Amino acid sequence: MTQPIPQSIRRLDRGGIEIAWSDGAKAEYSPRLLRDACPCATCREQRVQPATPALLPVLKPEEVAPLAIAGMKPVGQYAYSIEFSDGHSSGIYTLEYLRELGG
Repeated sequence: MTQPIPQSIRRLDRGGIEIAWSDGAKAEYSPRLLRDACPCATCREQRVQPATPALLPVLKPEEVAPLAIAGMKPVGQYAYSIEFSDGHSSGIYTLEYLRELGG
């Protein structure tokens, strides 16, 4: 059986996206879900690093504003690159990974 592929991707009023897959499934993806699951090497490394306690956390301006998806571009026929409002854009989300994240 072949891997399902997106039939449509649309932006939701709540800021996330909805993907309708070729097998009839639909999944909603919030900006936070996608950003927290970023597959880039830096984000993967940060997820496995032990948390170091900060004496006084200081928020960057981009961390104060609500996270949003600023853009999304196909990467070949196998993935999407997603740009977030916090400036992060190095993750390549394969179709298989997006499907897995969508449940």
